[in-house]
Amino acid sequence: MLKRILPVLGILSAILLFGCTKTEVAPTNNAEPVKKAAASPAATTTASADKTGVPECDDYLAKVDACITGKVPEAARAQFRASVETSRKAWLQAAATPQGKASLAAACKQAVETARTSFKAYNCTF
Repeated sequence: MLKRILPVLGILSAILLFGCTKTEVAPTNNAEPVKKAAASPAATTTASADKTGVPECDDYLAKVDACITGKVPEAARAQFRASVETSRKAWLQAAATPQGKASLAAACKQAVETARTSFKAYNCTF
């Protein structure tokens, strides 16, 4: 089971690091981003409804969802959301077995450490 999780985490880390290399200028008009942010939580709430049952993973997913919705520029959000959804699906499958659930705690702790570095450019805290 660990063989399945590690490649997913590696891909997630690579995508997150790749996404952080972009330097985008924040829009000066604050009215438009507020409208977009108001529409985004519905999509994030639907995605976060799938809990893994592993507290470390659920905490990670909630924090990453909040960071993506609140601090990541709109242009980069789709890439991050796709990466998080890939991880969420893999973790839900792994959590379906007792062995998978046992290995997920460590994998999600590592994902949090990776996210701290990856999302630092967006001032997200984990």
